[in-house]
Amino acid sequence: MFLEIVTPEAILFSSDIDSISVPGINGDFQMLNNHAAIVSVLKKGTVGIHVHTQQHLELNELNAQLVPHADDAKILTLQINSGTIEMKNNKVILLVE
Repeated sequence: MFLEIVTPEAILFSSDIDSISVPGINGDFQMLNNHAAIVSVLKKGTVGIHVHTQQHLELNELNAQLVPHADDAKILTLQINSGTIEMKNNKVILLVE
């Protein structure tokens, strides 16, 4: 599936991923490939992005907020204050603050 993370300032991330875990207002949840269409509000917490490999990713100053997980380099984490997530046709758009 394809993920795009957008903030008011810029696009932080745009790449294919394996899965994403987010802090929903009713609890954390995960989405995998071919998940049903969904729109949800997010609360303050940690977003976990599981990538197949980091070789194709360029973690520069623009997306420096994305941090590789200490125990698994294939998981990138992002701290958010709030946001909205939408998944449709295997494309995830994450709007965050």
